[in-house]
Amino acid sequence: MSAPAWLTAAPVAHRGFHDAAAGRIENTLSAIGAAADAGFAVEIDVHLSADGAVYVFHDHTLDRLTTGTGSTEGLTLAALQAVPFRATADRIPSLAGVLERIGGRVPLVIEVKSLFDGRHDALTRAVVQSIAGYAGPVAVMSFDPRIVADVRTLAPHVVRGIVADDARHPEYDRLTPTERTTLAALAHRRETDPHFVAYWVKLLPNDVARTVREDWRLPLLTWTVRTPEDRAAAVYADQIIFEGFDPRAG
Repeated sequence: MSAPAWLTAAPVAHRGFHDAAAGRIENTLSAIGAAADAGFAVEIDVHLSADGAVYVFHDHTLDRLTTGTGSTEGLTLAALQAVPFRATADRIPSLAGVLERIGGRVPLVIEVKSLFDGRHDALTRAVVQSIAGYAGPVAVMSFDPRIVADVRTLAPHVVRGIVADDARHPEYDRLTPTERTTLAALAHRRETDPHFVAYWVKLLPNDVARTVREDWRLPLLTWTVRTPEDRAAAVYADQIIFEGFDPRAG
């Protein structure tokens, strides 16, 4: 199965078309709806609540965006949705709510979050189950190759991708040097067999990106494009995952 044309047809709004000044906070229905209304593809982040619901939020703690504090772990969907955002009337949405809001109008790219601790099975299965009956264009991706490999096993027809960089960020600290090297070089390809790669724009151009596009002939998305310098580097990719500006403005 090759990647469908819709994957790179439109710029991808990172966590939705968010703009705090306009009251659209990342990963909320307001930001997601604004992206869909503008014709952008939408990228979101997902976790699993204590009661088994897939919810849309980036962080593992509430502190940065909401009036709450502390970890999101152990909270039910109702408890998560009871916590107000600081700057909007939106509440943390469920994946089901996002699917309903988009309604198949634009592609949806779901990033499955991971702490690289091996505790991802329930979330991966819940995501696959959530999108099983969805008629719109949807892809699933993760930094964690085990998640991508599991998506391949559970739902081989679902478009899947690996999110990649040089594996030097502190978030990779729990991994061994060999595991970091495997991630940076995409040496897990036999197990994951991704349909696309989402790659850090700050590393473009490099040999990994060239290999993805020229040797493997896979689409390369690049994240997160914010600045003129990022946009210049993005010519080495097939589509951008962007935030902080409107690509329609040129």
